Amino acid sequence: MSQNEPGFDELLAAAKHSAVHLELRDSYGVGDEAADFETWKRTGRRDIDPASEYWRPWVALVRDTVARGVIVRRARVVSEPVTDYIRYEHAGTPVNLHAGEQVRWLPRRRASGIALPGNDCWVFDGEIALFNHFSGDGDWSEPGWEVRSEPAVVQLASAAFEAVWEHGIPHEKFTV
Repeated sequence: MSQNEPGFDELLAAAKHSAVHLELRDSYGVGDEAADFETWKRTGRRDIDPASEYWRPWVALVRDTVARGVIVRRARVVSEPVTDYIRYEHAGTPVNLHAGEQVRWLPRRRASGIALPGNDCWVFDGEIALFNHFSGDGDWSEPGWEVRSEPAVVQLASAAFEAVWEHGIPHEKFTV
């Protein structure tokens, strides 16, 4: 990754039509959500206030993006029974929906016929893919992301997302 490589915020701000996010892991351990996850594990309560300090930046970014006419979708491939982390994500998804995202879930057993990329990714306007890199324990690894624009790579990520989306279950119908 070069110093001049754009990050997520810049790519989302530049999106004109679509931004799609494919999540493939059953557990993440990223530092910026660790405290919230630990609180949820102890209390069973998740911060779902879109105006909270935790959510406000994300909600503003997605709302601004959707207001520009960009469709923002997220698809999660999950093992069943789901992990505690997936329960935590599910509990917080109403905020994603409130911000303007559309979210679907696909049980991993129903994804066997889908060619999936090796990493979680975002695809912007079907032209740029941003792959997230995580360590084995789910925290960011170096480099944290990789931006790719080769047509074959972007097409793989786009096709994978669309296949997961097509077979996915809308959040409102997916129970954990």
